[in-house]
Amino acid sequence: MPRTAPDKVTEVAIVGTGLIGSSWAALFLATGLKVHAIDPMPDAEVRLRDTIRSMWGSLQELGRTSQPTPPLDALSFSPIPGAELASVQLVQESAPENLGLKQQLLAEIEAWVPAETIIASSTSALLIGDIQAKARHPGRCLAAHPFNPPHILPLVEVSGGPKTDNDVLDWAMSFYEWLGKTPVRLSRQIEGHIAGRLGAAMWREAVSLVDQGVATVADIDAAVRNGPGPRWATTGCHMVYHLGGGDGGMAHYLAHLGASQQRRWDDLGTPTLTEDLCQKLTEGVTQESGGRSIASLMEERDRKLVQIMQSRG
Repeated sequence: MPRTAPDKVTEVAIVGTGLIGSSWAALFLATGLKVHAIDPMPDAEVRLRDTIRSMWGSLQELGRTSQPTPPLDALSFSPIPGAELASVQLVQESAPENLGLKQQLLAEIEAWVPAETIIASSTSALLIGDIQAKARHPGRCLAAHPFNPPHILPLVEVSGGPKTDNDVLDWAMSFYEWLGKTPVRLSRQIEGHIAGRLGAAMWREAVSLVDQGVATVADIDAAVRNGPGPRWATTGCHMVYHLGGGDGGMAHYLAHLGASQQRRWDDLGTPTLTEDLCQKLTEGVTQESGGRSIASLMEERDRKLVQIMQSRG
């Protein structure tokens, strides 16, 4: 059978219903899709439904849905892949970052889905080339890594492995655009994709500043929130420096300040996560959070993210 057009998808599956999988499920439901969820944990279905309800307000504020409550009648559930997968056009796998587990799940999924069904992995750390290595139809397998939380933030990083078909990547880009996301396409697979590597680079230096005793965890976070963070949110890291060059743009910046930038790069730290440093980081965020629970902090984060996305238009 021919593959369903990206804007004609009606039914999808999510495999793994943790934070990422639940967020995908909420977004899919808000878009009007039927969702089949798969997770072997005993309390997974109840937890998934509760999580979707908690996310629904953010989707309403973002204008992603006008429904007052999530259409949970469009959500089905099973503990393992089965015959229900025969009617889905996309599987979004969001299982734990374990290569053997993902390969096993892929084999179980392929036993039920038609050959034209796209299988996308939300993997953040593994290479899709490794995940698809033992697949029956590796050409339809790709990485579609969202940025947490996926129901709020639009980024999806799309990449293929050595065996992924180009038309599958084209299909995925069109599908996630239709879904209201902002997909970016990597020319080749790389561990951590784009945003993960950028985040790791910044956090490495933030950890190094703690390690060197330059500033506290709270002050470093405050510096990011009140300086580069909002600026990056409006322009991105390259455009920041293009604008920093004034009328001459990037060329002027590099000609006049490139050497100072190189000195900063050369002076960046390479911390080692020793037991002592891990304790400093843990104590630092504990102090910064002021005794608030993770759930409370996440609720505040999501509320602020919605406000930022609304302000960007």
